Amino acid sequence: MTNRVAPAGAPAKTSRVIPPAGPQRVLALAQLSNSVGDGAYYVTSALYFTHVVGLAPARVGLGLTLAWAVGSLVGVPLGRLADRRGPRGTAVLLALATSVAVASFLVVRGFVPFVLAACVYASAQSGLAAARQALLAGLVSREERTGLLAHLQSTLNAGLAVGAGLGGLALHLGTREAYLGVFALDAVSFLLCAAVLLRLPVVKPVHARVADEKGDALGVLRDRPYALVTLLNTVLLLRMPLLSLGIPLWISERTEAPTWLVSALFVLNTGAVMLFQVRMARGVRGPASATRAVRRSGLVMLASCAVFALSAGVSPWVAVGVLTVGAVLQVVAEMQQSAGSWQLSFDLAPADRVGEYQGFFGTGVTVARTAGPLVLTSLLVGWGTPGWLLLGGLMLAASYAMGPAVRWATDSRPAAAPMVRRPVPVN
Repeated sequence: MTNRVAPAGAPAKTSRVIPPAGPQRVLALAQLSNSVGDGAYYVTSALYFTHVVGLAPARVGLGLTLAWAVGSLVGVPLGRLADRRGPRGTAVLLALATSVAVASFLVVRGFVPFVLAACVYASAQSGLAAARQALLAGLVSREERTGLLAHLQSTLNAGLAVGAGLGGLALHLGTREAYLGVFALDAVSFLLCAAVLLRLPVVKPVHARVADEKGDALGVLRDRPYALVTLLNTVLLLRMPLLSLGIPLWISERTEAPTWLVSALFVLNTGAVMLFQVRMARGVRGPASATRAVRRSGLVMLASCAVFALSAGVSPWVAVGVLTVGAVLQVVAEMQQSAGSWQLSFDLAPADRVGEYQGFFGTGVTVARTAGPLVLTSLLVGWGTPGWLLLGGLMLAASYAMGPAVRWATDSRPAAAPMVRRPVPVN
């Protein structure tokens, strides 16, 4: 493997299915290794905790909510740790911690141990995401970051699809041993991720001298423009529980479409991201193009919501066609929003605090997943068509507000060339 960083200004080859050899391909391999285990975990965890561990469903939901709340809080300090101590070593340690947390699920049999293990799992996952973003920033030039993140998203979906298939096999068998095998697989996948990350060059830690001199413990929380961008992105991330919760409930409660369509639309979404996310990210190169991508995503998302609303009160096969069109528009909006937000999250972060800022930006995912179910069930199932239009209007407003927020964030930054962390060659 050649541990070389592409020269600044080099064109990003985002049209390729496989990332270029070197650090980019290793990062993709690390993403693939743990996403397979995660895919199996996601489809089996609820039944494992209720049927094998013996917890009530309400307690499982409460425990996971508490865990992800803790994870969202510790993401920023763990990202700061990656900046100060080095992102590669921090990412490896957090991958190992995630593996230990998953393995502990194999032996927990009570609510309190479950919550403790879940808190460690969520915290390690949040910190690992921030550390890997900091590692990416240190190894890949600015021009290539969004393209690489598109590759990683495609890799993530591919791994989740494979893992979901393995998890489905465990669900089919329905035995305690099959569930335990899935959790063991997820634990091993994070061990493999840690081993793959060790193949990357060491990236030197950086020091935020200005923040340290001021004793600024709050760090990124004081950056109001970046906080506003993160908030607006959180609103746009309400699309995440839409596919897993909002649309399934809408199909079953408000339309005459067959329930198997839920699975078909999930496959459509996953396949589209695998095939087209890299191409959709190809034109995003800086804050201006990223803002345009986010704005377009808001328009497409509004159209998607309007089409979904039309699926109520029609015959089953007409509903199938309408819902399919809505799902296509939704995944197009998703890919545009993802590409734009990735670019903005890096470009608006100080070069010496990427891990800290990425940890904060990543809390939007946790908030959207936590608040999204309540928001979507109230709007879609409770209000019906007006709820769809309100959701689409909310996302459109957030996407258009992103422009002024990004300009505010850009104007508040000192006009200085971004610092690039250089990897330490590994012999």
